[in-house]
Amino acid sequence: MVEPLTLSEVLNHLREDPGVNDAKVLALITVAREACENRTERTMLSAPWRLTMDSFPDAIELQHPPIIAVQGVQFVDEAGVLQTLDPADYTLDNISEPGYLVPAYGKAWPETKCQPNAVVVNYTAGYGVLPADVPAPLRQWMLLAIGDMYSTRNASSEKPMVRHNFVDGLLDYYRMVGV
Repeated sequence: MVEPLTLSEVLNHLREDPGVNDAKVLALITVAREACENRTERTMLSAPWRLTMDSFPDAIELQHPPIIAVQGVQFVDEAGVLQTLDPADYTLDNISEPGYLVPAYGKAWPETKCQPNAVVVNYTAGYGVLPADVPAPLRQWMLLAIGDMYSTRNASSEKPMVRHNFVDGLLDYYRMVGV
């Protein structure tokens, strides 16, 4: 998997030579990305997602923005047959965050069989496919998190080298806030 930080840029940030602790640093890159994604409820690099629902709501909320595209919407019709919804029958709002799928103008969601997971939406979310596509504050937060984890190799001390409220503040603009 491609990560939002390269090994060379992290080694440069840590002021370490290549080869000595590469495996440890690669593991920390993954941990930092997962922590950043968890705290912001966003997807850093392009990744597939699947949402399942028991029926169609008025609007389908697509989590883990930014939403790139919808690959397809399937549903089990009232007769119990799996159907694929025509893309012309729905509209993707990937400007709003989270993103939404709504019926196209003049359309309505079809009826589904009353069963668990009767509706399945497959979509892609993320900032792009290259590390440089991820916003700089998120990449910087990951570098600082990796530096903290690498240098202490245990939980941060009472006096961390970088104040945590500053470091976590890098994520504030990107956090998904529920209403």
